Amino acid sequence: MRKICFTTLAIAAPFFAADLASTPPMGWNSWNKFADKVDDKTIREIADAIVSSGMKDAGYVYVNIDDTWEGERDAQGNIQPNSKFPDMKALADYVHSKGLKIGIYSSPGPKTCAGFEGSYQHEAQDAKTWAAWGIDYVKYDWCSASKVYQPSEMQAVYKRMSDALKATGRPMVFSLCQYGEQDVWTWGASVGGNLWRTTGDIKDNWKSMSIIGFDKQTGHEQYAGPGHWNDPDMLEVGNGGMSRTEYTVHLSLWAMLAAPLLAGNDVRSMTDETRDILTNKEVIAIDQDPLGQQGRRVSKDGATEVWVKPLANGDLAVALFNRSDQMADVTAYWPILGIDGKHKVRDLWRHVNAGTVRDGYSADVPQHGVVILRIAR
Repeated sequence: MRKICFTTLAIAAPFFAADLASTPPMGWNSWNKFADKVDDKTIREIADAIVSSGMKDAGYVYVNIDDTWEGERDAQGNIQPNSKFPDMKALADYVHSKGLKIGIYSSPGPKTCAGFEGSYQHEAQDAKTWAAWGIDYVKYDWCSASKVYQPSEMQAVYKRMSDALKATGRPMVFSLCQYGEQDVWTWGASVGGNLWRTTGDIKDNWKSMSIIGFDKQTGHEQYAGPGHWNDPDMLEVGNGGMSRTEYTVHLSLWAMLAAPLLAGNDVRSMTDETRDILTNKEVIAIDQDPLGQQGRRVSKDGATEVWVKPLANGDLAVALFNRSDQMADVTAYWPILGIDGKHKVRDLWRHVNAGTVRDGYSADVPQHGVVILRIAR
């Protein structure tokens, strides 16, 4: 019987802190919903809502400010926030008081994607400033760096900021955002990255999400593991461009990929439906499994796919995906999963035990839908 073999790339320990991002980071990011409309008041309210909605209890802990917070540099070259963020240290203290962590954004280039002040030639200075504010997470977006650096310099540029962050003595998750260029998954961990984007930006629609999640991650599995993760971009769940069923696929697929789970919706006003998707603890447990192995496709039949992800206790997470526009019967046969005999099966969206099953498991999966299972070993 063919066995499914999963491997994790061995990365030298000095390149990243083992206790940082030991499982894929979970939290929230401002860009998908708010873009340049984010401000101090919004961040505080989002932090409050993450706690009151149950998202914190489900594991979402980072509150990340994306682009457009930046102001000018003072006479000594220290970066200042703009008028939307009058006191970053006070804001960080507020987020921390909620039992959450706070993230920030910059670029190795002279300007950020939105045209604000970048960290070019101020790497160590900015890292010290962020540490003094109490920042816990840094997203570093290539953008205008392409105007001052060659692609061959990318690794050195990211390592420069990684070294600067480490030199502050404050643990900060380091997120590389350069859209998968230069096969970043092969070197991201070696320059201190805890996660790295594998593709361009996600959009809030089925086509974008499914292409990024299903089609663009294959072959990267060996590079993911505790402390260093492939990042297919932030979640769009609840932003309105997909159906409930499609958003269920979105979260399920990201969980199977061991991807960072960074919500991008307005948590303050989300529906019960959105909250139920984002806080499904059984699906989140698949993403956050301490073994840290990224799942992969093991079967494809037209528009239907079967994915498997090994878990730390020996169980398997198995997802039956239907990418077609009509209902489809999807079967996970035990041999393609590397198992045989009888196994207990649990449906993680229905929250029900599906019985003890021999040889395989079949389900009618709705269009653009998923059934995600936990199979006991």
